[in-house]
Amino acid sequence: MAAAEAANRLYEESIVIDGLNVSNWQSSAVYRSLHAGRVTAINATIAVWEDYRQTMDNVAAWLRRFQERQDTLMPVAAVQDIRRAKQDQKVGVILGWQNATPIENNLDRLAVFHALGVRVVQLTYNERNLLGNGCYERIDDGLSHFGRDAVREMNRLGILIDLSHVGDRTTLDAIERSEQPVAITHANARAFFDHVRNKTDEALQLLAERGGVIGANAFPHFLRRGFESTLADYGDAIEDLVERVGIDHVGIGTDYTQDQPKAFFDWLIAQQGTKFHVRPVAFPDPVIHPQGMETPDALSNVTAELLRRGYRPEDVAKIMGGNWLRLFQTVWAS
Repeated sequence: MAAAEAANRLYEESIVIDGLNVSNWQSSAVYRSLHAGRVTAINATIAVWEDYRQTMDNVAAWLRRFQERQDTLMPVAAVQDIRRAKQDQKVGVILGWQNATPIENNLDRLAVFHALGVRVVQLTYNERNLLGNGCYERIDDGLSHFGRDAVREMNRLGILIDLSHVGDRTTLDAIERSEQPVAITHANARAFFDHVRNKTDEALQLLAERGGVIGANAFPHFLRRGFESTLADYGDAIEDLVERVGIDHVGIGTDYTQDQPKAFFDWLIAQQGTKFHVRPVAFPDPVIHPQGMETPDALSNVTAELLRRGYRPEDVAKIMGGNWLRLFQTVWAS
């Protein structure tokens, strides 16, 4: 009982930040779960394959959502907004992309979206785009000239660069060329579980050397026991990352997909086209996250699991959100 009380107290006191949430934003249950879970802030995916116009529509939908749900939600454009969300017991929403396709071939659009609140941009999603290569591409020759310019512009604006779905060479290229630390918002170590979406030790070490943060991914497909995974399996992934890069460079990146229908996953794996499913993946319907942390209202269990493993409370607080907060402060304030 004392251990449970200590875990709950620490969770209540901590700023809790989820590095990636791609749930069904049309579902009221998602917002109830986030609020019940006392999540301080999330990086909410608002674009994956969308183009400029479609992403503008998604931003407009979020601006309306902030008005309709202002009792429990608030937009995040700066670190002080996250602190305010904690104080006011609201869920802060960071608008983020899992692909840079919304800018199409116009770098000036980064400034437009930054003005509208976008603060996290992943360079590529699995495949090649104008910036570089995704992790599933046959050949990865790094950032394009356009990609290098995009990295420079994101640095100038204060947009956090995300490399989770990015190819190995493009990942290293982006870390090396960025003047600011970058993020891998939702991935694990490839040496922990051999999957192309997980990251090499070379990338992880360089990320940490440059001050970046990786969010341990709870999506079962990237854990050792797949869809049989439990909270303990997620704890193993976190612990592995801490051993590789250090306590100051690991956060939470659940990749929650709460209430997403099968059609959503079909859309994701269809990639840029709708004719060819080049990498069919068998997902259960519905997709369930590890037992013990199935939805955000159970996220406090991660705190309890880390304490059970012997982590100091101050280090647990770093993993649960403190490291993300430090990275946001560094990049967004630039």
